[in-house]
Amino acid sequence: MQVITIEFLIFLPLVALVYYLIPGKIRYIWLLVASYFFYMSASPVCALFLVTSTMTTYAAGLLLQKKRRKSVLVCCLLINLGILGVFKYADFACGTAAGILSVFHVQMTDPGIKLLLPVGISFYMFQALGYVIDVYRGDITAEVNPFRYALFVSFFPEVMSGPIERAGHMLPQFREPAAFDPDHVRDGLLRMMWGYFLKMVLADRIAILVNTVYADPEKYPGTVLLVATILYTFQIYCDFAGYTNIAVGAAGVMGIQVMENFDCPYLAGSIADFWRRWHISLSGWFRDYLYFPLGGNRKGLVRKYINIMIVFMVSGLWHGADWTFVLWGGLHGLYQIIGKLLMPVRNFMVKAFHVNRNSFSHRLLKILCTFSLVSFAWIFFRAEDINTALYVAGHLWHFQPWVLTDGTLYGLGLDAAGFNLMLGCLAVLIAADLCHFHGLKISEKITAQGIWLRWLIYIAAVMFILVCGIWGPGYDETGFIYYQF
Repeated sequence: MQVITIEFLIFLPLVALVYYLIPGKIRYIWLLVASYFFYMSASPVCALFLVTSTMTTYAAGLLLQKKRRKSVLVCCLLINLGILGVFKYADFACGTAAGILSVFHVQMTDPGIKLLLPVGISFYMFQALGYVIDVYRGDITAEVNPFRYALFVSFFPEVMSGPIERAGHMLPQFREPAAFDPDHVRDGLLRMMWGYFLKMVLADRIAILVNTVYADPEKYPGTVLLVATILYTFQIYCDFAGYTNIAVGAAGVMGIQVMENFDCPYLAGSIADFWRRWHISLSGWFRDYLYFPLGGNRKGLVRKYINIMIVFMVSGLWHGADWTFVLWGGLHGLYQIIGKLLMPVRNFMVKAFHVNRNSFSHRLLKILCTFSLVSFAWIFFRAEDINTALYVAGHLWHFQPWVLTDGTLYGLGLDAAGFNLMLGCLAVLIAADLCHFHGLKISEKITAQGIWLRWLIYIAAVMFILVCGIWGPGYDETGFIYYQF
């Protein structure tokens, strides 16, 4: 079962109904059963890995609560990261080894291992390991109830693709569940509706064009490559933010608050600001559990830059077992280092030319520069291999402006109506992010209206998603980009 299915739209109301009808002290048991049913419906065999990660980290938490021994922490990390490494990176390691050996004219006949990659393993394993590290540090006390802890690791809205939550935030909500509140249900459903719009109307429509171009980029001129790359920048945002909104909304229906994972990332004024707004839960995880333990910025400037590169290259590898992802992460690390090195020059230019950093023009320039750098890096994230990525990166500068108006863009998988609908929906997304960026919550404005207008908006939004969304026969409901991570 995936969140973009009719089954899920039946499953969630049933879970929520029973959740509110049963006594509060046993609600976590019901959620645990529902969560394992949800996960096993997508991948029954992979539940063994979920159980293994849950049991090892639960046991480690109890042992660390009695005595904080580094050996317990190390053993737990080795077991879980070992499982992650074998099933996610063994094939990558073998392929890399084969490539290195081929330089010395040594051939490996079949280096690929092709192991099953458990669904959501990178997400729930990082969540569980974060809990163990927090217990080791003394930031939280170990959870004694094994079922409540198992729910923390497997909570169904977030088990597939996050957000990567913290135990200190989620476990108290499972111990003392919120009472039924119709406002929570309404707000959760509105969040889910926005998530379905982002995924079904925007992300999956953009994907048709992007997939067409990136399947054979040599067929297309540089302008088309540029358009496809910019559109992929929006596709991955709509795809991942769409899932996150559905997850946050589904939890909200039951009065459970899940952390935000996005905060208008493409309105960031720098790469550092972008990473404070993009995949916030993962950025925070790497900051707290990798960057700071490496020394952060406490051991000199050179060590700080090395730590930044380590974090971003590991982040790239977390996203996928391929050198394209490592290069993507490395680019973001370089962006940050270059930005910090050029800070004195930028400060000098601002002072010399009397630039007002708070002016609209200056802020817009920073946003456009950041967006351009992020879009360029996404090439390596999207491309199937390094050669394809380098081809796209090298040819998108061959700009042919007439391609934008001669109808070429209507022959890339979307007809004129579909392409123009995509542009209109992108305008809606940008407007919504601008409102959020400036503190204007559209959902609050809608719910403040009279009942007839509210319901007219609700019904119109549902009908628009049903009519304009990509779904039906042949649709791949498992196609969230971040499911593969």
